[in-house]
Amino acid sequence: MKKGLLFIGILCFQLNILAQQDAWVYLTDKENVTASIANPITILTQKAIDRKAAHNVTIDDRDVPVNENYITQLKNTTGITVMAKSKWFNAVHVRGSQTDIQNLENLVFVNYIDFADKSLNTSKTSKKAKVSKLNETFTIFNYGSAANQIEMFKGDKLHVAGYSGTGMTVAVLDAGFPNVNVVGAFKRLRDAGNLLGAYDFVNRDNDVYTGTTSSHGTWVLSDMAGYIEIQFVGTAPDASYYLFITEDALSENPVEESYWVEAAERADSLGVDVINTSLGYTTYDNPNYSYTTADMDGNTTYITRGANIAFEKGMLLVNSAGNSGNNSWGIVGAPADAAGVFSVGAVDANGNYAAFSSKGSALQPTQKPDVVAQGQASYVVSENNIIGTADGTSFSSPIMAGGMVCLWQALPDMTNAEIMQLVRESASQYSSPDYYLGYGIPNLEVALNTALEEIQNANEPIELFIYPNPTKTTLFVKAELDHFPIAISLFDILGKQVLQSMLLDLYDALDVSTLSNGVYVARIHLGGTSKTFKLIKRDND
Repeated sequence: MKKGLLFIGILCFQLNILAQQDAWVYLTDKENVTASIANPITILTQKAIDRKAAHNVTIDDRDVPVNENYITQLKNTTGITVMAKSKWFNAVHVRGSQTDIQNLENLVFVNYIDFADKSLNTSKTSKKAKVSKLNETFTIFNYGSAANQIEMFKGDKLHVAGYSGTGMTVAVLDAGFPNVNVVGAFKRLRDAGNLLGAYDFVNRDNDVYTGTTSSHGTWVLSDMAGYIEIQFVGTAPDASYYLFITEDALSENPVEESYWVEAAERADSLGVDVINTSLGYTTYDNPNYSYTTADMDGNTTYITRGANIAFEKGMLLVNSAGNSGNNSWGIVGAPADAAGVFSVGAVDANGNYAAFSSKGSALQPTQKPDVVAQGQASYVVSENNIIGTADGTSFSSPIMAGGMVCLWQALPDMTNAEIMQLVRESASQYSSPDYYLGYGIPNLEVALNTALEEIQNANEPIELFIYPNPTKTTLFVKAELDHFPIAISLFDILGKQVLQSMLLDLYDALDVSTLSNGVYVARIHLGGTSKTFKLIKRDND
């Protein structure tokens, strides 16, 4: 009899859980928009304002916070729980019954509602799911070295040159950071005052170090910020860090996408330069919320659209490609599918493709993954200060992100898009990318030297032109003293190379007739000289 009552109780509990729905409530307006944009220090830190100004990023209405009066009214509505908010989307993530959520449409400040369960939407579709978050095994060693994983892409050469992350700010969005505040691997980080802050968006408190259900964030952070003398050095040990929990390790729910967007917005407001995310979203506990592979198109999921806004705001986003390479899902998940996200796949210590690493797809608007780094048998430091190895793109991502932090430190006048493209161009198979390794394994030493050479050449008077511009079918290059050959590459606005050729003389031209109408970037190489031009392609009619 007791078992029967228990079964009924469990059934009622399950039915109650299923009755609860998740949805995004998009709002109509914000308050004090004009005044806030005119006086941005009221909504952003000075560091954030300076970063945006340095990279010509416009401060706009998306930087203005959500109207708190609206949020209060939503919180006070019967049956509604407010889970998260987003100023970029001017939206609030809510939880409640389908009826209670639909009743919110009667509020004058509600623009429209987007249910996570797509079948409940009359005109909108929504959110999805998560790739297996971790594909890792932790093997304990008495001694280990992180040398190979940084030397693979010559990140150590940047350290030798004095670029180890100083002055750069990184936000790590993950699942938990136990003991980062006490273990020896992060003592150097703490003593330097480079642990700037932390927040748990899941539990809404500042404690990310105790009582967490996952140590994943600690392992991830170690690959960038960890330091144990003679034994372990992360790829950006002198950068400053914010630690944000956005992942609920106990469940899979689209609210985690909302937590991520909210954390990215805070990172932007704090002036963060680089975000590393070793998470991915594809399927949820509630199958009605889950995405399909067709949704991994770089523009569908809530988190992917948020990531693209974060990119527009000037931040560099580095994300693990995912660990679905050898299962039925197969491809890169969200938000790594975004054009504005630099996605990192995994290889082993010898540079060979790791079978678990998620693959790219023709569905995605840019080459995915972008590049690869060591993600099989990567060295990490545990929450117990033990050095060991772990498998997963969760680790190739921060290993690569730290290297890019150092590169951007060396090249502070470059934009996030320029840093991404510079790293792609330095990679081992840039001229022939594939869905397994993307552009391949980068060489950050080459990337830095290439950029410095171009900067030096830009400061010298060079007679180098392209014409006609705008063009319809052909493009010519005019060089000082008619020097040839000239290498020319064209890139679309997302940084993807679309044409490449070698011009041998004055009468040689690049055929652009097959290109779509739009704006492109032309990069010209002549000997040790390089120049970049904006090119406009017009239709023939």
